[in-house]
Amino acid sequence: MTENLQPYIFDTAIVRQPCEAVVNGLRDGDAGDPTFAGVAAEHVAYVAALERAGVEVTTLPALEDYPDSIFVEDPALVFASGAILLHPGAPTRQGETTEIEPVLRDHFETVLQLPCRGFADGGDILVTPERVIIGLSARTDKQGAEDLQGLLAQLGQTSEIVRTPPDVLHFKTDCGLLDEARVLTTARLAASGVFYGLDPVIVPSGEEAVANALRVNDIVMLGQDFPRTIDLLDAKGYEVVALPTSEIGKLDAGLSCMSLRWKRPA
Repeated sequence: MTENLQPYIFDTAIVRQPCEAVVNGLRDGDAGDPTFAGVAAEHVAYVAALERAGVEVTTLPALEDYPDSIFVEDPALVFASGAILLHPGAPTRQGETTEIEPVLRDHFETVLQLPCRGFADGGDILVTPERVIIGLSARTDKQGAEDLQGLLAQLGQTSEIVRTPPDVLHFKTDCGLLDEARVLTTARLAASGVFYGLDPVIVPSGEEAVANALRVNDIVMLGQDFPRTIDLLDAKGYEVVALPTSEIGKLDAGLSCMSLRWKRPA
């Protein structure tokens, strides 16, 4: 059983300022290059939304040597009980773990390190009330996932390894937890059966890129360019905060990618 039956309740977060080199960030698609000004503006809006939701945000300085370092969720995983330093699957991102380690040691008494035998990205890890789901992908392999399971157990977390659909960068590219009972997901990921015990809310066809929603306390953050999904969640009673994501979307990124979030122990 995971430690938190409401794994969307947060009071603390870490983010990192985008560097100017973010325009050269990794991407699988060809949606064009983002602009630094555009990414920076989206990041400012994102941090403001976290703060309005009641989260205390620590902002780390930009790292020009790491174009993708704005996406702090990938090199680490955090819980109230401790943090895990991961081993990203992209070689150009592996140094980000070393950069964020001192910050995590300032915040957590327990900081575990994933062995470098395999790879695991935070974007492939979804925390649900019953289990931590680890999706195998181009960035997270079987060895890394199995090693991560051992570290999660040390933090009192039950976990399960599943497969991310082909041609999907990260597991959470296609999903985001909405509450204790529901997950927003694409039809292709829901069809895999990985969300047993949760009610899948399927994003409308053509709006698959919005599936990486981010629930933070009482709000659900969504990309603003997906009106049918916004209407869908609004009709289900969620308080939706629509944010600009077109520039980070060019880097195959979503809203969960830009922060590490946890609730401090009482």
